[in-house]
Amino acid sequence: MSLGDENGTSGGYADTGQTRTRLPDGDPYGGARRGGRSSSRSLVTVVGVVVLLIAAIAFANRGGNGGSSADDSNDKPATSATAATGDSPVRSKTAGIPTGFPHTQQGAQSAAANYAVALGSTGMFNKDNRHRIVEVLYTPAAAGKLQGAMDGAYSAGFLDKMGLDANGNPPKGSTFVSRTIPVGTKVEQYADGNAKVAVWYLGLIGMSSETTTDPVASTWKTWTFDLEWAEGDWKISTDTQKDGPAPVPGDDKAAGSDEISKAIEEYGGFTYAR
Repeated sequence: MSLGDENGTSGGYADTGQTRTRLPDGDPYGGARRGGRSSSRSLVTVVGVVVLLIAAIAFANRGGNGGSSADDSNDKPATSATAATGDSPVRSKTAGIPTGFPHTQQGAQSAAANYAVALGSTGMFNKDNRHRIVEVLYTPAAAGKLQGAMDGAYSAGFLDKMGLDANGNPPKGSTFVSRTIPVGTKVEQYADGNAKVAVWYLGLIGMSSETTTDPVASTWKTWTFDLEWAEGDWKISTDTQKDGPAPVPGDDKAAGSDEISKAIEEYGGFTYAR
């Protein structure tokens, strides 16, 4: 379920911060998308629920700158149901991941959205890249507990079931797709040093290949992050996921594997700002 990687072919972590988008105040979503297959929905849960439990096992067994932001009144456009709002995006990255979010509610929302993108990328399927992602995004205590458990979850057997080799690479001529696309964020709790932020997102997961039995499909989830302000940035202490809310599937014609592979290679991800 990757939405931050710009190229899903390598299985390595790709830059998650090519382009910026700001999330609208209103609900701009007026269309419908085709729902994902059950196996793909399960994998998104695997990659997402990376707290202290190894959700991936269940799937594998199936058949820098923390200063307060300036007054955002000068940054708001004219009122509109779909007008972009919020602070300017961060300008720093760590291991290719946007970092240095403002110590504000908007900063916490921006952090949660971009962290969902990184944790849903193909980089999570490669051990070295996964370790870097977890070290950057989680508190030291949480990261220390997660690394070993996640290595066990992303085992060679699990990767093989996904059609990947031991390093998270797809077969030659195939494109593995894992992207997370945040649709909106919501602050559920906020204090000066802690925040609970929910991210509603669309996930894409599967193998783009003429011979695959697990084609790229979509799934809808809500990812909730408990964030702590530490070392001048927001860090994840725990996170959970749940299904939906999912729109009614639309009547769009499914694209062929070649078209999907080309789109993944050509369309980069976003840095999200709230």
